[in-house]
Amino acid sequence: MDVAEVMRRVEETFRAHADPDRAAPMAAYMRGRFPFLGIATPRRRALTRRVLAGLPSPAEAELCALARSCWALPEREFQYFACDVLIRCAAVPSAGFAATLRELLTARSWWDTVDPLATRVVGALARREPAVAAVTDEWAAGPDPWLNRAALLHQLTYKEATDPERLFRHCRMCAGREDFFVRKAVGWALRRYAEVAPDAVRAFVAAEEDALSPLSVREALRNLR
Repeated sequence: MDVAEVMRRVEETFRAHADPDRAAPMAAYMRGRFPFLGIATPRRRALTRRVLAGLPSPAEAELCALARSCWALPEREFQYFACDVLIRCAAVPSAGFAATLRELLTARSWWDTVDPLATRVVGALARREPAVAAVTDEWAAGPDPWLNRAALLHQLTYKEATDPERLFRHCRMCAGREDFFVRKAVGWALRRYAEVAPDAVRAFVAAEEDALSPLSVREALRNLR
């Protein structure tokens, strides 16, 4: 894949479909953290397919270059484009791609990019690369709230394949964090695992309730009471 050509295509295509009337409320929804072109998600995904049509699958180095190029542009839709490409190509990267994912998770960070990267890209990579699963332990233990959230959510789609020991360990590591998005992620991860192991989640919450925030407990048990 010619990354420069992809970037030329996506900039030209997305900017041609910008909608200033939509851009302002989209930016407001994200608390003014990022400028937007004003492209709604269904239209953006259709345009993404148009941009990528006929192009070869990217190699890992090209994915890295593409993601960094998109992250360098101001409008948020370009970061969404990178997330969509990474999800589409989640089977391509090796364990070494975890370093690039860390960059993306800790730059221009907000839930709208962190969550798809965590659940669809980090999660896919950690499933086939034990070294990446171990990296999530470091993220859960560290001070960055977005890496904490990514670690907590990376098993969100695993269902019966969830590693409960790792999930519960990450929840314990993050239980005392004051960040809203971390506390919410603790509860969300537990609630999703409760769909396949309700008794295990009930037992964990009962044992750790004093350490967990009320928000985490409420979210974890939402469908169990």
